[in-house]
Amino acid sequence: MELRVLEYFLAVAREQSISAAADFLHLTQPTLSRQLKDLEDEFGKQLFIRGNRKITLTEDGVYFRKKAEEIVTLAYRTEAEMKNTDQGIVGDIYIGAGETDAVHNIARVAHELQKQYNGIHIHIISGDTADLTDRLDKGLFDFCLLLGELDQSKYEYLSLPYTDTWGILMRKDSPLAELEEIKARDLWDKPLIFSRQMLNAPQFMRWFEKSASELNIIATYNLAFNASIMAREHMGYVLTLDKLINTEGTDLCFRPLSPKQTVGMELVWKKYQPQSKATEKFIETLSALI
Repeated sequence: MELRVLEYFLAVAREQSISAAADFLHLTQPTLSRQLKDLEDEFGKQLFIRGNRKITLTEDGVYFRKKAEEIVTLAYRTEAEMKNTDQGIVGDIYIGAGETDAVHNIARVAHELQKQYNGIHIHIISGDTADLTDRLDKGLFDFCLLLGELDQSKYEYLSLPYTDTWGILMRKDSPLAELEEIKARDLWDKPLIFSRQMLNAPQFMRWFEKSASELNIIATYNLAFNASIMAREHMGYVLTLDKLINTEGTDLCFRPLSPKQTVGMELVWKKYQPQSKATEKFIETLSALI
């Protein structure tokens, strides 16, 4: 299985057409078809369903696309880092971040770093904890900005002096909008919208004094902006962090939970992972600014 064949596979998966992918890759259609057939024969699995108008992925093909993307990305990152080792402090830094106002501080560090080293490029990718740590473990991220508890046996970390406050995002014409703070009992009979990772968060089940199955959780989200749209459309009450959605001048409002529920955050990276000059400078700059 060669890297170029993975790129061929990904091109066909993206274009959903042998002819379009062949044009993109500057290959003949028979050559590309033969490479794909050899790849399927190598695995003994069908990766594509070849229709009259377009090509779609089988279940095995969908799985393989995810793995192929990870392999190709890691290969190019490694190549770029190796080429940069003798070029001073340059390179790409990939940071996975949960949704938090603390990203402002990461951006401030990135700006300070780029003022000194214009060969450094920063890439911030949003996601929830499970997605972010999975990509960090596979070497696709250099760092992750995580909220709450972390596995200290797997990661080095730098605790950041910031906390976010949990609360409820809702319409201003909602009955609970008249309250200054939201207590658990206020939500027991309300339609709730949780982030995916909250469903397994013991902190909130203790606060609610109920299990998830006893609450009326009508929807989940992984991006607060999408959750705000659900709230705006009268779907329910969103459990989220403060400062993620600017409610000024909108029909939404935010009310903190009572008793107050806060969460700390850490910048984490894999233990025993060699750092590039660029990532070392990022840690150094962040440590100096916090």
